[in-house]
Amino acid sequence: MPHTNLREELRKKQPFDSLEQAAILNILRTSDVFHNQFGRLFREYGLTPSQYNVLRILRGEGKPMPSLEIADRMVQVVPAITGLIDRLQAQGHVNRKRCTADRRVVFIEITPQALKLLKEIDEPDINLHRKLIGHLNSNELTELSRLLEKARSSLTPVSSD
Repeated sequence: MPHTNLREELRKKQPFDSLEQAAILNILRTSDVFHNQFGRLFREYGLTPSQYNVLRILRGEGKPMPSLEIADRMVQVVPAITGLIDRLQAQGHVNRKRCTADRRVVFIEITPQALKLLKEIDEPDINLHRKLIGHLNSNELTELSRLLEKARSSLTPVSSD
């Protein structure tokens, strides 16, 4: 695909109102394109990106986790973690275990079936990452991550001592 700038892609006649606007719209456009690609991949395995994210969190933790902690660690905020977990449970990918010490806390446990599914997705997932952004060298990837983290830092609450 030939390199185009965002103004050309969007067929926008006027310049952007500011460099900040152009940068944020570039981030949003890129996020949308990448999200659609990953959504297509995960659909092949019967999952949404959010369901995949929950399963990856559980696999990475290696033990059952409270559902609210899973919600806190999601890449994208999900308004209804309970519904998401309901669907994963209906698919046989997770089990719920109520905490004996505090009945209000529900632990979510990944199933062997889900671990097997994730193993099937691992290679296609890595390949898609490479396809989408593998043309950047390691310095560019490091700088891109650094800049995106710096951009998000404007929203990080500063502790007041």
